[in-house]
Amino acid sequence: MINFFGTGVALITPFKSDLTVDHKALADIVNFNIENGTDYLVISGTTGESVTITKKEKKDIINTIHKANGSRVPMVLGIGGNNTAEVIEEINTTDLSYIDAILSVSPYYSKPTQEGVYQHFKAIAEISPVPIILYNVPGRTSSNMLPATTLRLANDFKNIIAVKEASNNVAQYLQLIKNKPKDFLIISGDDDLALGVVLAGGAGVISVIGQAFPKQFSKMIKLGLEGKAKEAYDIHYKLMDVTSAIFEENNPAGIKGVLAELKKCKSAVRLPLVEASEPLKAKIKTLVKQLN
Repeated sequence: MINFFGTGVALITPFKSDLTVDHKALADIVNFNIENGTDYLVISGTTGESVTITKKEKKDIINTIHKANGSRVPMVLGIGGNNTAEVIEEINTTDLSYIDAILSVSPYYSKPTQEGVYQHFKAIAEISPVPIILYNVPGRTSSNMLPATTLRLANDFKNIIAVKEASNNVAQYLQLIKNKPKDFLIISGDDDLALGVVLAGGAGVISVIGQAFPKQFSKMIKLGLEGKAKEAYDIHYKLMDVTSAIFEENNPAGIKGVLAELKKCKSAVRLPLVEASEPLKAKIKTLVKQLN
Protein backbone atom coordinates (compact mmCIF):
# COMPACT_ATOMS: atom_id res chain seq x y z
CA MET A 1 0.00 0.00 0.00
CA ILE A 2 1.35 3.43 -1.01
CA ASN A 3 1.48 5.96 1.83
CA PHE A 4 0.53 9.40 0.61
CA PHE A 5 2.60 11.37 3.11
CA GLY A 6 4.21 14.68 2.21
CA THR A 7 3.48 16.94 -0.74
CA GLY A 8 1.20 15.97 -3.59
CA VAL A 9 0.50 18.57 -6.26
CA ALA A 10 -2.79 19.14 -8.05
CA LEU A 11 -1.37 19.53 -11.55
CA ILE A 12 -2.67 22.19 -13.91
CA THR A 13 -3.47 21.41 -17.54
CA PRO A 14 -1.36 23.87 -19.55
CA PHE A 15 -2.88 25.17 -22.78
CA LYS A 16 -1.39 26.65 -25.93
CA SER A 17 -2.72 29.96 -27.28
CA ASP A 18 -5.42 28.07 -29.24
CA LEU A 19 -6.48 26.36 -25.97
CA THR A 20 -5.33 22.89 -27.02
CA VAL A 21 -3.41 20.95 -24.35
CA ASP A 22 0.30 21.82 -24.22
CA HIS A 23 1.76 18.37 -23.60
CA LYS A 24 5.39 19.55 -23.65
CA ALA A 25 4.74 22.13 -20.93
CA LEU A 26 2.86 19.50 -18.92
CA ALA A 27 5.78 17.04 -19.10
CA ASP A 28 8.19 19.83 -18.12
CA ILE A 29 6.08 20.75 -15.07
CA VAL A 30 5.99 17.07 -14.02
CA ASN A 31 9.79 16.82 -14.28
CA PHE A 32 10.31 20.12 -12.48
CA ASN A 33 8.18 18.90 -9.60
CA ILE A 34 9.69 15.44 -9.24
CA GLU A 35 13.24 16.81 -9.44
CA ASN A 36 12.44 19.34 -6.70
CA GLY A 37 10.90 17.13 -4.04
CA THR A 38 7.19 16.67 -4.86
CA ASP A 39 6.13 13.30 -3.41
CA TYR A 40 3.19 12.45 -5.68
CA LEU A 41 1.13 13.81 -8.59
CA VAL A 42 -2.61 14.42 -8.72
CA ILE A 43 -4.11 14.40 -12.21
CA SER A 44 -7.35 15.89 -13.47
CA GLY A 45 -8.67 17.61 -10.39
CA THR A 46 -10.28 21.06 -10.24
CA THR A 47 -6.86 22.67 -10.77
CA GLY A 48 -6.48 20.57 -13.93
CA GLU A 49 -9.73 22.14 -15.25
CA SER A 50 -11.24 18.67 -15.36
CA VAL A 51 -14.74 19.96 -16.11
CA THR A 52 -13.69 21.41 -19.50
CA ILE A 53 -11.42 18.53 -20.54
CA THR A 54 -12.80 15.93 -22.98
CA LYS A 55 -12.50 12.17 -22.33
CA LYS A 56 -9.93 11.87 -25.13
CA GLU A 57 -7.90 14.77 -23.73
CA LYS A 58 -8.02 13.25 -20.24
CA LYS A 59 -6.62 9.97 -21.59
CA ASP A 60 -3.82 11.82 -23.43
CA ILE A 61 -3.03 13.93 -20.32
CA ILE A 62 -2.72 10.78 -18.18
CA ASN A 63 -0.36 9.24 -20.80
CA THR A 64 1.84 12.35 -20.93
CA ILE A 65 2.15 12.49 -17.14
CA HIS A 66 2.76 8.74 -16.89
CA LYS A 67 5.56 8.94 -19.49
CA ALA A 68 7.17 11.99 -17.91
CA ASN A 69 6.94 10.45 -14.45
CA GLY A 70 8.46 7.12 -15.46
CA SER A 71 7.19 5.51 -12.23
CA ARG A 72 9.33 7.81 -10.07
CA VAL A 73 6.46 8.95 -7.82
CA PRO A 74 2.89 7.72 -7.17
CA MET A 75 0.05 9.05 -9.34
CA VAL A 76 -3.48 9.87 -8.20
CA LEU A 77 -6.28 10.32 -10.74
CA GLY A 78 -9.35 12.47 -10.22
CA ILE A 79 -12.56 10.53 -10.94
CA GLY A 80 -15.62 12.00 -9.27
CA GLY A 81 -18.96 13.62 -9.84
CA ASN A 82 -22.57 13.85 -8.77
CA ASN A 83 -23.82 10.96 -10.93
CA THR A 84 -22.76 7.86 -8.98
CA ALA A 85 -23.44 5.47 -11.88
CA GLU A 86 -21.33 7.60 -14.23
CA VAL A 87 -18.40 7.71 -11.75
CA ILE A 88 -18.55 3.91 -11.44
CA GLU A 89 -18.66 3.60 -15.24
CA GLU A 90 -15.55 5.79 -15.59
CA ILE A 91 -13.65 3.79 -12.97
CA ASN A 92 -14.62 0.54 -14.71
CA THR A 93 -13.57 1.74 -18.17
CA THR A 94 -10.33 3.59 -17.30
CA ASP A 95 -6.95 1.86 -17.44
CA LEU A 96 -5.83 2.20 -13.81
CA SER A 97 -2.83 -0.14 -14.13
CA TYR A 98 -0.35 2.63 -13.32
CA ILE A 99 -2.64 4.72 -11.08
CA ASP A 100 -1.97 4.36 -7.34
CA ALA A 101 -5.26 5.85 -6.08
CA ILE A 102 -8.27 7.81 -7.26
CA LEU A 103 -9.30 11.16 -5.80
CA SER A 104 -13.08 11.36 -5.72
CA VAL A 105 -14.93 14.54 -4.89
CA SER A 106 -18.01 14.56 -2.70
CA PRO A 107 -21.11 14.92 -4.94
CA TYR A 108 -21.64 18.56 -5.94
CA TYR A 109 -24.71 20.56 -7.00
CA SER A 110 -27.21 17.83 -6.00
CA LYS A 111 -26.65 18.62 -2.29
CA PRO A 112 -27.24 15.07 -0.99
CA THR A 113 -27.80 14.33 2.71
CA GLN A 114 -24.91 12.82 4.70
CA GLU A 115 -26.48 9.39 4.11
CA GLY A 116 -26.51 10.13 0.36
CA VAL A 117 -22.80 11.05 0.47
CA TYR A 118 -22.07 7.82 2.40
CA GLN A 119 -24.02 5.65 -0.07
CA HIS A 120 -22.30 7.36 -3.05
CA PHE A 121 -18.83 6.52 -1.74
CA LYS A 122 -19.93 3.05 -0.55
CA ALA A 123 -20.98 2.23 -4.13
CA ILE A 124 -17.61 3.48 -5.44
CA ALA A 125 -15.58 1.65 -2.77
CA GLU A 126 -17.31 -1.63 -3.60
CA ILE A 127 -16.10 -1.58 -7.22
CA SER A 128 -12.82 0.37 -7.21
CA PRO A 129 -9.72 -1.72 -8.00
CA VAL A 130 -7.44 0.97 -6.50
CA PRO A 131 -7.47 2.85 -3.17
CA ILE A 132 -9.73 5.89 -2.82
CA ILE A 133 -8.93 9.34 -1.43
CA LEU A 134 -12.15 11.15 -0.56
CA TYR A 135 -12.28 14.86 -1.40
CA ASN A 136 -14.33 17.29 0.65
CA VAL A 137 -14.46 20.82 -0.76
CA PRO A 138 -17.69 22.50 0.43
CA GLY A 139 -16.83 25.83 -1.24
CA ARG A 140 -17.22 24.11 -4.61
CA THR A 141 -19.79 21.40 -3.87
CA SER A 142 -22.26 23.41 -1.70
CA SER A 143 -22.26 20.38 0.61
CA ASN A 144 -19.95 19.71 3.56
CA MET A 145 -19.04 16.07 4.13
CA LEU A 146 -19.10 16.08 7.93
CA PRO A 147 -16.33 14.39 9.94
CA ALA A 148 -18.82 11.73 11.13
CA THR A 149 -19.49 10.71 7.51
CA THR A 150 -15.80 10.72 6.54
CA LEU A 151 -14.90 8.63 9.61
CA ARG A 152 -17.79 6.23 9.00
CA LEU A 153 -16.47 5.60 5.47
CA ALA A 154 -12.89 5.30 6.78
CA ASN A 155 -13.97 2.65 9.31
CA ASP A 156 -16.23 0.72 6.93
CA PHE A 157 -14.00 0.43 3.83
CA LYS A 158 -10.35 -0.61 3.87
CA ASN A 159 -9.78 0.79 0.37
CA ILE A 160 -10.86 4.29 1.45
CA ILE A 161 -7.43 5.31 2.69
CA ALA A 162 -7.53 9.11 3.07
CA VAL A 163 -9.46 12.33 2.77
CA LYS A 164 -8.33 15.47 1.03
CA GLU A 165 -10.06 17.90 3.37
CA ALA A 166 -10.58 21.39 1.95
CA SER A 167 -13.24 22.74 4.28
CA ASN A 168 -10.88 25.54 5.38
CA ASN A 169 -12.21 24.79 8.87
CA VAL A 170 -9.55 24.18 11.52
CA ALA A 171 -12.03 22.65 13.99
CA GLN A 172 -13.15 20.13 11.35
CA TYR A 173 -9.54 19.16 10.58
CA LEU A 174 -8.81 18.62 14.28
CA GLN A 175 -11.93 16.50 14.73
CA LEU A 176 -10.83 14.28 11.84
CA ILE A 177 -7.25 13.97 13.11
CA LYS A 178 -8.40 13.23 16.67
CA ASN A 179 -10.92 10.51 15.73
CA LYS A 180 -9.49 8.88 12.60
CA PRO A 181 -8.61 5.19 12.36
CA LYS A 182 -4.85 4.61 12.85
CA ASP A 183 -3.84 4.23 9.18
CA PHE A 184 -6.33 6.68 7.68
CA LEU A 185 -4.69 9.84 6.30
CA ILE A 186 -5.91 13.40 6.71
CA ILE A 187 -4.50 15.37 3.77
CA SER A 188 -4.87 19.14 3.63
CA GLY A 189 -6.55 20.57 0.55
CA ASP A 190 -6.02 24.12 1.83
CA ASP A 191 -2.56 25.47 1.01
CA ASP A 192 -2.81 28.19 3.65
CA LEU A 193 -3.62 25.69 6.45
CA ALA A 194 -1.40 22.81 5.28
CA LEU A 195 1.48 23.34 7.69
CA GLY A 196 -0.79 23.68 10.72
CA VAL A 197 -2.65 20.52 9.68
CA VAL A 198 0.60 18.57 9.35
CA LEU A 199 1.87 19.79 12.74
CA ALA A 200 -1.46 18.71 14.27
CA GLY A 201 -1.07 15.16 12.93
CA GLY A 202 -2.10 15.39 9.27
CA ALA A 203 -0.28 13.39 6.59
CA GLY A 204 0.54 16.25 4.23
CA VAL A 205 -1.10 18.23 1.48
CA ILE A 206 -2.41 18.12 -2.07
CA SER A 207 -1.22 21.56 -3.06
CA VAL A 208 -1.81 24.07 -5.83
CA ILE A 209 1.03 26.54 -5.12
CA GLY A 210 3.40 23.61 -4.48
CA GLN A 211 3.81 22.95 -8.21
CA ALA A 212 5.29 26.42 -8.74
CA PHE A 213 7.66 26.27 -5.76
CA PRO A 214 8.12 22.52 -5.18
CA LYS A 215 11.51 22.76 -3.48
CA GLN A 216 10.38 25.26 -0.83
CA PHE A 217 6.88 23.87 -0.34
CA SER A 218 7.87 20.20 -0.05
CA LYS A 219 10.68 21.16 2.36
CA MET A 220 8.17 23.06 4.51
CA ILE A 221 5.85 20.03 4.69
CA LYS A 222 8.77 17.67 5.38
CA LEU A 223 9.91 19.89 8.27
CA GLY A 224 6.31 19.93 9.53
CA LEU A 225 6.14 16.13 9.47
CA GLU A 226 9.39 16.08 11.48
CA GLY A 227 7.82 18.46 14.04
CA LYS A 228 10.27 21.26 13.21
CA ALA A 229 7.69 24.00 13.48
CA LYS A 230 9.93 27.06 13.59
CA GLU A 231 11.96 26.15 10.47
CA ALA A 232 8.76 25.13 8.66
CA TYR A 233 6.98 28.39 9.52
CA ASP A 234 9.96 30.39 8.21
CA ILE A 235 9.18 28.93 4.76
CA HIS A 236 5.40 29.25 5.28
CA TYR A 237 5.73 33.01 5.87
CA LYS A 238 7.87 33.44 2.75
CA LEU A 239 5.23 31.69 0.60
CA MET A 240 2.20 33.18 2.37
CA ASP A 241 1.57 36.20 0.12
CA VAL A 242 1.88 34.34 -3.17
CA THR A 243 -0.28 31.48 -1.83
CA SER A 244 -2.98 33.98 -0.93
CA ALA A 245 -2.66 35.80 -4.29
CA ILE A 246 -3.29 32.74 -6.47
CA PHE A 247 -6.75 32.25 -4.94
CA GLU A 248 -7.83 35.91 -5.18
CA GLU A 249 -9.79 35.46 -8.42
CA ASN A 250 -10.12 31.83 -9.39
CA ASN A 251 -8.18 28.61 -9.43
CA PRO A 252 -6.31 27.76 -11.66
CA ALA A 253 -6.02 31.24 -13.25
CA GLY A 254 -3.86 32.37 -10.33
CA ILE A 255 -1.42 29.45 -10.35
CA LYS A 256 -1.20 29.61 -14.15
CA GLY A 257 -0.27 33.29 -13.76
CA VAL A 258 2.58 32.25 -11.44
CA LEU A 259 3.73 29.43 -13.75
CA ALA A 260 3.62 31.81 -16.74
CA GLU A 261 5.82 34.22 -14.79
CA LEU A 262 8.22 31.30 -14.16
CA LYS A 263 8.15 30.56 -17.93
CA LYS A 264 6.66 27.10 -17.35
CA CYS A 265 3.51 27.56 -19.47
CA LYS A 266 1.07 30.12 -20.84
CA SER A 267 -1.54 31.64 -18.52
CA ALA A 268 -4.44 30.51 -20.76
CA VAL A 269 -7.56 28.94 -19.17
CA ARG A 270 -10.78 27.69 -20.73
CA LEU A 271 -14.14 29.41 -20.33
CA PRO A 272 -16.05 29.95 -18.12
CA LEU A 273 -12.76 30.76 -16.36
CA VAL A 274 -10.78 33.78 -17.51
CA GLU A 275 -7.12 34.61 -17.05
CA ALA A 276 -5.94 36.51 -13.98
CA SER A 277 -6.65 40.23 -14.30
CA GLU A 278 -3.82 42.63 -15.16
CA PRO A 279 -3.61 43.96 -11.55
CA LEU A 280 -3.35 40.40 -10.22
CA LYS A 281 -0.72 39.49 -12.85
CA ALA A 282 1.30 42.55 -11.79
CA LYS A 283 1.02 41.53 -8.15
CA ILE A 284 2.08 37.95 -8.97
CA LYS A 285 5.06 39.26 -10.96
CA THR A 286 6.28 41.24 -7.94
CA LEU A 287 5.77 38.34 -5.53
CA VAL A 288 7.54 35.80 -7.79
CA LYS A 289 10.46 38.23 -8.23
CA GLN A 290 10.77 38.56 -4.45
CA LEU A 291 10.79 34.77 -3.98
CA ASN A 292 13.38 34.20 -6.69
